[in-house]
Amino acid sequence: MRARILAAALACCLVPAASQAAPADTYPDRPIRLVVPYAAGGGVDLLARKFAEALGNQVGQSVFVENKVGAGGTLGAVSVSQAKADGYTLLFGGSPMITNKLINPAVGVDVLKNLAPVSLINMNPFVLAVAGTSPYRSIQDILAAARQSPGKLNFASGGVGTGSHLAGAALATATGIDVVHVPYRGSVDLVPSLLGGQTQFCFPVVTAALPQVESGAVRVLGVTSARRLPILPGVPTLKEALGNDDTVIESWNGVWGPAGMPADIVAKLNRSIHETFKRGDLNAFFDKNGSPVELSPTADDFADFLTKETAKFSRIVRASKIVQF
Repeated sequence: MRARILAAALACCLVPAASQAAPADTYPDRPIRLVVPYAAGGGVDLLARKFAEALGNQVGQSVFVENKVGAGGTLGAVSVSQAKADGYTLLFGGSPMITNKLINPAVGVDVLKNLAPVSLINMNPFVLAVAGTSPYRSIQDILAAARQSPGKLNFASGGVGTGSHLAGAALATATGIDVVHVPYRGSVDLVPSLLGGQTQFCFPVVTAALPQVESGAVRVLGVTSARRLPILPGVPTLKEALGNDDTVIESWNGVWGPAGMPADIVAKLNRSIHETFKRGDLNAFFDKNGSPVELSPTADDFADFLTKETAKFSRIVRASKIVQF
C-alpha cells in the first residue's frame, strides 16, 4: 500500500511537468496586441490593420491594433520594449525606430537591444523629384548646379530626421555638395514646395509623387531603391549613378516584440507572417498602397538588416551633423 501511495504521489508530481508544452506549441492561445506608434488612419496604420486582420486569421486568434502615438513613434516603441516578452505584445514600426535614436540618443529604444526582431514587412523607396518646369533633367544636372552655386539650392523634407531628410542628406554626403535643408511639418508639403519654387528638389515616396509625375507637374530624376523600379524603368537609381551604397534609402516597416522573447515564439511568428502573406489579397493591398512586401526569411535576417541600416544611418547622421534635440 505504501509503495502504491508513493507511486501515485510521484505520478502527480510528474504530470504537470510532462503536460507543460513548450511555449510555441500552444502559442498563441489568446489575443495579440499589435502596437502601431503612429496615428490611426495614416498610411502605416492602414497597412498594420490589414496585416493584423490577416495574421489573426492565420494564427486563429484576434490581433488587435493599438495606436500609441507620440515623439515620432518613440512612445509606442518604448511601451513594447517594456511589455512582457511572451509574444502577446508586438510592434509594427519602421525606419524611424532607428533614426530617432541616432539623432537623439537620449530618447527612444535601441532596436538591436531593447526589441526582438521578427520580420521585415515592406519597403517603399523615395524619388529624387524636381518641378516639371525645372531646368534639371538628370542627377548630374543637380550636382553641377549645386557645385556651381554652393548653398544656393534648397531641398525639402517632411521634418528633421525623416526619410525624405535622410535621403537628401545621403545625396549631399555621397557627393560633397552644399545644399540647404528646408524641413516642413509633413511630407504633404514636399511637392507643393517644388511647384511654388521654395525648393529645387525633394525626396517624396514614390507613390506620393506618381500622380504629379503623370500630370507632368513633377519630374523624377532618380530613385533611392537598390534596383530600378518597374513603374519607372527609365529612371536610374542613385546607387548606380553615384556608385555609393549609402544612397539606398527606403522607408520600411517591420514587426518586433520585446527583447527576451523566446526564440521558438519568434521563429513561429516569422513563419506565420510568411504564411499570412501567401494570401494574394494582402499582397495586392500593400502594392496598391505603394508598399511592396519584402519579408525576412528568418528573424536573424531581419536582425542583420537592422544592423546594416543602423550603421548606414549612423554614417549619414554623423557626416550631415544633424542636430540632436
